[in-house]
Order: sequence, then C-alpha cells, then structure tokens
Amino acid sequence: MNDPLLKMNPFSRRQFLETMAQAALGVTMFGGSKLMAADSSTGKQGKAKNVIYLFMNGAMSHLDTFDLKPGREVQGDTKPLKTKNTEILIGQWLPKISKQTDKLAIINSMTQETAAHEPGRYLMRTSYPEIASTRHPSMGAWAQRLHGKRLEDMPDNVVIGSASQHPGAGFLDPEFSPLPIGDPNKGLQNTKRQEYVTESLFSRRLDLISKFDANFQAKYKQKKVTAYNDFYEQATRLLESSDLASFDLNLEKDATREKYGMNNFGQGCLLARRLVENQVRFVEVSYGSWDHHRDIYETIPDHAAVMDQALSALLEDLAEKGLLDETLVVLTTEFGRTPKINANGGRDHHPGAFSTLLAGGGIQGGQKYGTSDEDGFSADENPVSVADFNATIAYAMGLDTEEEIYSSAGRPFKVAHDGVPIKELF
Repeated sequence: MNDPLLKMNPFSRRQFLETMAQAALGVTMFGGSKLMAADSSTGKQGKAKNVIYLFMNGAMSHLDTFDLKPGREVQGDTKPLKTKNTEILIGQWLPKISKQTDKLAIINSMTQETAAHEPGRYLMRTSYPEIASTRHPSMGAWAQRLHGKRLEDMPDNVVIGSASQHPGAGFLDPEFSPLPIGDPNKGLQNTKRQEYVTESLFSRRLDLISKFDANFQAKYKQKKVTAYNDFYEQATRLLESSDLASFDLNLEKDATREKYGMNNFGQGCLLARRLVENQVRFVEVSYGSWDHHRDIYETIPDHAAVMDQALSALLEDLAEKGLLDETLVVLTTEFGRTPKINANGGRDHHPGAFSTLLAGGGIQGGQKYGTSDEDGFSADENPVSVADFNATIAYAMGLDTEEEIYSSAGRPFKVAHDGVPIKELF
C-alpha cells in the first residue's frame, strides 16, 4: 500500500479503513473508555499535554516577521510595530500577533547548516540530517512512542495540509504514523456508509475480509501483520464513534470559522484546536509557500496576513478555553532568508539565522531569546540549533530526551538527537 502521507486525494471507504489502520490508530486491549491509561514517561512530566506545531513551508523571512533590524539597509520595506513588550519588535504585516506578544517566546538565534528546502524541513521535524539508510521519526511519532498511546479510538498524531515528504513514524512501527488530513474543510472523508450498505451487510463484508486473511495471518504470525489487523479493526470502530465529530468544522459557528480565516491554514488551525480539545496529543498544520525569491514585498503581505489571523485566533481561543497552559503552540520554518535583497526584489535561502516562536505549555510569554547579528546574518547571542529547539519541545511535553530507541538496524536514536532544552524559556 502507498504511504498515506504521499497520497492526499479523496479515497473510498475501504481505503479510509486501510489508511486509518496504517496511520496510527494504535493498539489497545482495553474497551469502554475514551482515554487510555496515564501516559508512561521515564522523564519528568511536562506541562504541555498537547502540541500544535505550525510549519511555515518555504523559509519564512525572519527580517520581515520576528527579527527586525530598523535603521539597517537590510530591513527593506518592513516597518516595526509597537508591542506590549518594548524590546520585542514585530513586522508591520503581523498586526494581530503584535498585540499578543505577552503570550510569546520568540527565538531569534536559530541556526542550521542546510539551505535546501526538503533536507531543512526533514531536519526541523526529526533533529537528524536526512540520510539514505535511515528514516527518522517526527516529533509526533516520538511523543506517542515515549509517552504511550493516549486515546482508545482517536489518533494521537495528525498532520493537516501538504505533507508529501513528511518523515512520519520513520523507523518506528506504523502505529506511530500521523493521520494525514489534506483539506481541513473536508475532515475525514468517506466515513459514512452508502445508503444501500446496511450495518449487517458492512459487518458481513468485514467478516469476509477476515476469513480471506485468516490463512495468511496464521502462516505469518509477525508483529506487523498482527498489528495491522488490530489497526484495521480499530479504524472500523472509529467509523461508528462520536469522536468523528472532532474532525467536522461545520459544527463550529460561522463567526468562529471566519475569525481564523476562510483558508486552508486558518481552518487547519481551527481543526487543530478542536482535536486538542479532544485529547489528540500532537497536531501539525503546514502553510506555504514562503519561498520569496522575487518581489517579496508584493507577496509577503498576503502570506503574513493569513498567518497573522490564524495564529492570533488560535492563541486567543486556546486562552479563552483554558487550554493554552497545557497546549504548546510552536511556529517554525526550515531556515531564514538572506539579509541582502536580491536583484529580483526577493530574499534567497539563508540557514545562518532565522526565527521561531513558542507559546503556552509552560512557556513564559513576553520574552525573546537569543539574537542575530546587526544585519540578521548569523546567530549571535545564545545560538539555538534545531536539535536544541526540538529538545525544548520535548522537555515541555515531559519526554525523556536521553532515552535511546533502536532502529531496525540496531542504531540508537533520541527524540531530539543531542539537543539541550532551553530551560530559561519556562
């Protein structure tokens, strides 16, 4: 079967079952309760029970968003906005976010070594460089592996938006793979039976599938074969579960949907909020493209406006619902963009310095951490590696950053490689 993260097109009900089975509706022997047993963790329990991870595909310009250099030639056309915290400057394209800096910890000293999009995204999501011999797990997969499965029927890990090259569960078992949602407005498609397919007929079809598979399963009593059969059964239960309503944005008020923005990223953020309300542990929402090689000041206002509206609505919503303290909101990108504006009026790839931000989940808001140099070319004070950034996310979730998990090749790996959490942010 194709990796569900590589195929985001609509599919049949049978394909839905197969996709859900492969996409990490983990195994449980317990019934009757929505929540599984308490998370198992060898490390200290972090305050962040959930993570909403917002990925800005294409490399967001730090100089035009969260790391302004007013008075310098590199600043370009972006002007700074006043914020509640005088030491924090926000680009003029983000007026709503500029009013919520009391919730944000902005890191302006991110740095990495690759200036290619896909390797950069892979590194951000896994903490490891992309290599041919090993596919590393993403943060959501690590969280489920180290904490254990939380929900009986719902996935613990969801990716919303374009994720064709997402590392998914990497070398971990398929049960740790994220469930892909291509279009948040459509939620989980093909989950209702056709009118002519009665409950009895559907059950007979499932029994028939089981009989066809019986000989194969008896002959090949392997962990992955057994697990896949269990996943398939669990996906079937989800079809009849009230938890499916979590994926239906039509249950939200029109005013709420409009507050987030009637676009895929805004609605993706709203869906992420609905999912964490229903105990889904890790939800990633992607948005792009920020690959502004030309005419950046003709394109970045629209891109930034979408992010500004969605992120500000998400933070407000989580705070009003009492969820922000237990939900870590992460906004990141693969690298930054050059301080020098090129001949085409754009900024090129630049891994030497870029910005990310964190909010909620035990993070102390109203602060910035680290600086780039006077032109935003290199990380200057308190440089932060990708591994350090991911170790900080893991620390917020209470994951053991020193625990080693072995790949099928027998090599040990950790959730954030050799990263060290930035504890000053908490």
